[in-house]
Amino acid sequence: MAGRAYFELLRAALGSIGRACGRTALLGAAAVAMALVSTCISAARAPTGAQYDPLQTFAPLTLSPPPSRYRSAGGIPGPSYWQSRADYEIHATLQPESKRLTGAEVITYTNNSPDVLKSLWLQLDQNTYKQNARSRAADVEQHSGFTEGIAIDSLSIQYAAGPSQLAFYLISDTRMQIRLPRPLAGHGGKLRVHIRYHYVIPGTWGGRTSWISTKFGDIYCIAQWYPRMAVYDDIRGWDALPFLGEEFYLEYGTFDYYLNVPGDMIVAGSGKLMNPVAVLTSAQRHRLEVARTSDATVVIRSAKEVLGTQARRSQARTWHFHMENSRDVAFAASRAFVWDAARIRVTRDRDALAMSFYPIESTGPKAWGRSAEYVKHAVEGFSRRWTPYPYPVAVSVAGGPTGMEYPAMMFVGIKLTGKDLFAITAHEVGHTWFPMMVGFDERRHAWMDEGFNTFIDLFESEDFAFGVFAPKRDVEFAPGGGNPVEEIVRILTDTQAPPVMTRADSIGDGYGHPVSYFKSALGLLLLREQILGPERFDWAFREFIRAWTFKHPQPADFFRAMESESGEDLSWFWRGWYVNNWTLDLAVTGVSYNDGDPSKGAEVVIKNRDPLVLPAIVEIIFADRAKMRIRLPVETWIRKTEATLHIDSGKRIVAVIVDPDHVLPDRDRRNNVLRIGPN
Repeated sequence: MAGRAYFELLRAALGSIGRACGRTALLGAAAVAMALVSTCISAARAPTGAQYDPLQTFAPLTLSPPPSRYRSAGGIPGPSYWQSRADYEIHATLQPESKRLTGAEVITYTNNSPDVLKSLWLQLDQNTYKQNARSRAADVEQHSGFTEGIAIDSLSIQYAAGPSQLAFYLISDTRMQIRLPRPLAGHGGKLRVHIRYHYVIPGTWGGRTSWISTKFGDIYCIAQWYPRMAVYDDIRGWDALPFLGEEFYLEYGTFDYYLNVPGDMIVAGSGKLMNPVAVLTSAQRHRLEVARTSDATVVIRSAKEVLGTQARRSQARTWHFHMENSRDVAFAASRAFVWDAARIRVTRDRDALAMSFYPIESTGPKAWGRSAEYVKHAVEGFSRRWTPYPYPVAVSVAGGPTGMEYPAMMFVGIKLTGKDLFAITAHEVGHTWFPMMVGFDERRHAWMDEGFNTFIDLFESEDFAFGVFAPKRDVEFAPGGGNPVEEIVRILTDTQAPPVMTRADSIGDGYGHPVSYFKSALGLLLLREQILGPERFDWAFREFIRAWTFKHPQPADFFRAMESESGEDLSWFWRGWYVNNWTLDLAVTGVSYNDGDPSKGAEVVIKNRDPLVLPAIVEIIFADRAKMRIRLPVETWIRKTEATLHIDSGKRIVAVIVDPDHVLPDRDRRNNVLRIGPN
């Protein structure tokens, strides 16, 4: 998800990647997320003053849940890992005149758990728009309008091939519990849930799901639009948190959905369009075939064709989409859509299709005319660097939502242009990997999907057109012209800032993006660039993605996977960066020559003052302008608070600098440099 606040911060992050102190862009990228966190914090607070204690920082860390036959000690699914399944068939009708959506769905639910279930829980997110919604009590969803929420017109349960039976259900805010007529067996027990429902589509105040007016027709961006199964897992049983504004935790399955809309509307949907002959013109079908083999953008429906539909209203048509290995689907519909497409080269032997839908007002080479190009490049880049894109299409829609992701579908701000459009598009595409493929519990752990995605965004911005949309670091992002690396310290020294591992719904008051997006992303960047190095990090990260694709990992699974595959005990980092909001302060405290003679060597003293530890570079500058760099691993501090470096150069030292490239979030840079005058 990306709103305006996110975009402003992300732009600062991407803009900060550039060359720093003569090092490559990505090695200087730790400065990226550091710069932007501060923009959400009004003022830096005093540090906690905690002293460094090696026994505290390097103490054993117990991760929960413990390893089991379901989740292995190596952070991958265990031999008995199970996951239930929800397959959907949905028939829905969009009624533009009344702004109403009516639907009928059949959910085939497979209980793969070892437990017998006496009830089912479903999510009814449209109830967040009711005036008495719990999201409003939590001061999260403070929108300007209200609806009556979703109305359940009928509900029944069907076991095996038997007849449907009425079932008692209880709606509690944005959740619905179905109390089953008879228990559902574990280890593969199946039933079908038949539901008929309707609701009024919110206006632009609906945020993620809404409609907006344009010159040649309304655009409907429809998400969270059908009752969806909650997850029953091995951690909590039913995980049915109410929708308070954070995102989703959903089961995977196959979707077949049918959308009945006015005949002059074009529909963009998650998944493959199954009946193009019934809903597209022969010219549009031909252009789509051309686009499937074209690396250049192909216009499927032109602005001229949009204008040609304004005087006629044809009979309603039904669009059928199919989606596999998905946890959700979304769609958009409008008579105003211009439509572009281009081939995505996912792997050497598999392609997908990038598509963009937008109104005439958004056309042009500096605006949505390049959207399909941005989608294509992002999917190809993420596929090449991490793991291949799994879906047949990647669709971007210009509408009311400023930035929101769903499987194979994203809603992006209708007025965005240039680097703004690129940044949000790349970010929403990246969400395919986290959490559409790697199915994080976003309602509890927003730092996993948003932070992981923000991390991979950094590389996409640097890769596209040689970094044309990765602005240089300048005073726009570093007030006063200073280096933006120093700005991250504000979040670390703010005593009110929550730790990364805080429940998503509890992070508010301007901390959501700084903590869940940017501190989380910076943690991965530090892990890759400063702690493990790209070769070990990339291997471990890819293996984690592969192991948990279309599954439900927990934070402990990620921590264990990275330790196991990288060969490192990283408990000190998890504790300091994720579990706590600890600060780092390295200081040069002294330089002395043996017997007072530079020719006999020198001793440099470095002190670690704060609870957080990180590997660091110490640069020694000599009188003849020569330089020496020494890397201090974290083990430097495993038993002590002070380290003495023995320098055998035989030359006079004029300066010692800790972290000369400003890649670490050191809270007090005044003590990072010690300059030594002549004797």
